[in-house]
Amino acid sequence: MIGDEQERPGLSPLGEPHWVRAAGGAMSAFGEAEWLALDRQRDALLPREKPRVVLALFEALGAEPSFGYDINMQGHCLQSATFALQDGRDEETVVVALLHDIGFTLARETHGVFAAMVIGPYISEANRWMLVHHPVFLDHHVHGHPAVDRAARERWRGHPHFEWTATFVERYDQAAVSGAREILPLAAFVPMVHRFFARPRVESAAPPAGNPRTGQR
Repeated sequence: MIGDEQERPGLSPLGEPHWVRAAGGAMSAFGEAEWLALDRQRDALLPREKPRVVLALFEALGAEPSFGYDINMQGHCLQSATFALQDGRDEETVVVALLHDIGFTLARETHGVFAAMVIGPYISEANRWMLVHHPVFLDHHVHGHPAVDRAARERWRGHPHFEWTATFVERYDQAAVSGAREILPLAAFVPMVHRFFARPRVESAAPPAGNPRTGQR
């Protein structure tokens, strides 16, 4: 294990000047001291890096063209968060609205699970369930598509989070596709994102279930 006083050129900077590197060139060569240091340093680094990485991915969506809607995916997510904010929803729900489709371009078929994996440890069970299932609930609002089953969401009728998921999709998802309606800039939500990821993790959060179906967008 080496400290910054023995720093070698060409290495990534450490998160803190006093942190140490594991020496040996391969993970199989690390000893107990190295592993304990890596655990400690990783647990300090990742929480503060997560908002930066999430916001960088979100900002990258701004350059993406639309495939037919008035607004692209970034605009859709911003409008979703705008509507949630205007409705007086709590900050968690506003951030969930902002990030609910952040993985759509990378993983359309599993984008609900993608979002739940990224932000699930920081949110309520109701919002985790909603993220995983919202693509299927969105199909309820798709009229005239020959391949879409608008009643697919009914398999979960009676579930404790059914009504919240239906409400979220109706007010903050299917309605957030118009270039004629207000869209607040990302800067309005950046402080919320940082506060969101600074919250204690919900350690009891169960991992999201498999994506129930692709859903339409």
